[in-house]
Amino acid sequence: MALSGKSIPRPEDAAEQIAKLREQVEMLMRERVGPALADVADRAETAMGAVKDQAEAFSGQVRDRPMVAVLVAIAVGFALGRVLR
Repeated sequence: MALSGKSIPRPEDAAEQIAKLREQVEMLMRERVGPALADVADRAETAMGAVKDQAEAFSGQVRDRPMVAVLVAIAVGFALGRVLR
């Protein structure tokens, strides 16, 4: 049985290929994934800040006009009750 010009792969060759692949994956993680995660984290932090600001503004309006807040809550509850029936 003759081999068609191909040599039998050696374990050292496989280890070298695995090491090269590992280096490529690490490089991709540093160059692509790391900055992308940092960008997502920055955007999430910005969004959380905006939500917190809106919640504080809403809370202030409720404190300033409690009767309006109660009436709006009643109206929303009534409307949801009618829709979900």
